[in-house]
Amino acid sequence: MVSPRPLIRNYVSIANQVLAVIIQNREFDAKLAASATPSSPPWDTESVSQVLRSIPRCFFQSSRSIGRQKTFRHRAPLRQRNLRRESLKLREHALVLGPAAHRDPQRVGHGLDKALDFYYWVESHFGFVHNEMTCREMAIVLARGHRLKDLWEFLKTMDKRGSELVTTPTITCLMKVLGEEGFVKEAMAAFYRMKQLHCKPDVYAYNTILLALCRVGNFKKARFLLEQMELPGFRCPPDTYTYTIMIGSYCKYSMQTGCRKAIRRRLWEANHLFRHMLFKGFAPDVVTYNCLIDGCCKTNRIGRALELFDDMNKRGCVPNRVTYNSIIRYYSAVNEIDRAIEMLRKMQSMNHGIPTSSSYTPIIHALCEAGRVIDACSFLIELVDGGSVPREYTYKLVCDALNSSGASGLMDGKLHRKIQDDIEIRLRQVMKVKPMVAR
Repeated sequence: MVSPRPLIRNYVSIANQVLAVIIQNREFDAKLAASATPSSPPWDTESVSQVLRSIPRCFFQSSRSIGRQKTFRHRAPLRQRNLRRESLKLREHALVLGPAAHRDPQRVGHGLDKALDFYYWVESHFGFVHNEMTCREMAIVLARGHRLKDLWEFLKTMDKRGSELVTTPTITCLMKVLGEEGFVKEAMAAFYRMKQLHCKPDVYAYNTILLALCRVGNFKKARFLLEQMELPGFRCPPDTYTYTIMIGSYCKYSMQTGCRKAIRRRLWEANHLFRHMLFKGFAPDVVTYNCLIDGCCKTNRIGRALELFDDMNKRGCVPNRVTYNSIIRYYSAVNEIDRAIEMLRKMQSMNHGIPTSSSYTPIIHALCEAGRVIDACSFLIELVDGGSVPREYTYKLVCDALNSSGASGLMDGKLHRKIQDDIEIRLRQVMKVKPMVAR
C-alpha cells in the first residue's frame, strides 16, 4: 500500500513504499491506486523523481562490493561497450567486466519494466502531469538499465507531447549517463539527434560529449569537435572547462598507454593545448593547473611542473591542497624527502590548504624506507593531531619500523588506541557503502 503523507512529505518513505511494491511484483493498476488515494493529490514532481532515482540503486547495482559505490563511477579507461557481445558472454556464463560486471539481468529487466509501469501509472490514475524533471529521470533509468531502443522510443513519445518535456539539459544529462556507462557511440547519437528532438546544443552539451569521448580515449573525435567550437562565429564557443577537459584527459590517460612515445605525445598535446588556451585569451583556473601539474609529476617532468606552479602565483591563481600533493608525491617517490617536507610546510605557511592523510602518507612512507623512523613517527603524530585518520598500512608500517629500531616507546598506548579506534570507525563507514559478500 502506497500512502504518501499529505502535509509533510517524506520522499524517502514514499520511495521505499514503492520499492516494496516493485519487489513484491505487484501490479501498478487501479486497485493499487484506490488503496493509495488520500484526500489530497499524492504525487508531485519531487516524489516521482525520488522513486525513479531509487530504482537504479536498488535493482541495477551488484550485491558485490565492486558495484556498490554511491555513484556510477568506474575504473578508467572505459571502453566502448557492445551489448550483443555482453549478452553472449552472459549466456555462456563467461566473466563480464566493466559497468555490467556481476549484474543480474533478470533483476535489471524487472526494475526497468516496473519503472515504466510506475511512470505511466501516476499519470493515468492520479492525473499527474509529467514535466522535464520526471521525463529526465525516466530517461536516465532506461540509460542505466541499458535498454537503449526503448530509450529512443520514449524520447520520441515525450517529444510529441510538447517541447517542454525533452529539452537540451535533458539530452545533456542523458549523454553524461551514457558516457559513464560506456555507451559513447550512443551518447554521440543522442548529441546528433538533438535537432530531431527540437533541441539546440549549448556549450554544456559539447563539454559533456567531449568528456565522454576522452573517457574512452577517442581524442581524434574530441579534437575535431573542439576545432568546430573554435571556428569564428560558432554559436557554442569553448570555455575554460572545455580546455580543462581535454588537458586533464591527455594527462590522465598518458600513463595508461604503456608506451613512452605515446606518453610524450599526450603530454606534448596537453602542454600545447594549455598554451593555445592562453593564446585564445582564456584564464586557466586551479583545476586546469592541477591536471597539468599532476600529469607532469607522474611522467617525471618536475621542471615543467614547478614552472606551472610559479605561473599560478604570477597569474593570481591560488594553489590548493591537490596542487601541493602532486609535487609532494613526486618528491617522495624519487627520495627527495626534504623537498617534499618543504612543500608541505609551504602549504601550511601560505594557508593554501589543510594537509590531510593524502599529504602526509607519501612523506611517511619515504621516511620509513630511508630509515628515518623518528621523523616518520613525528609526522604520523602530526597527522593524527590535525584531525586526519592514517591508513591502516601506514600505521602498521610506522609501528613495525619503530619496533625494529627499538624506539617503540615514542608512541604511547593512548595514541595507539585512538588511531586504532579511528581506523575501525572508518572501516565500518566504508562497509556501509561497500558491503562485502562472505565467500
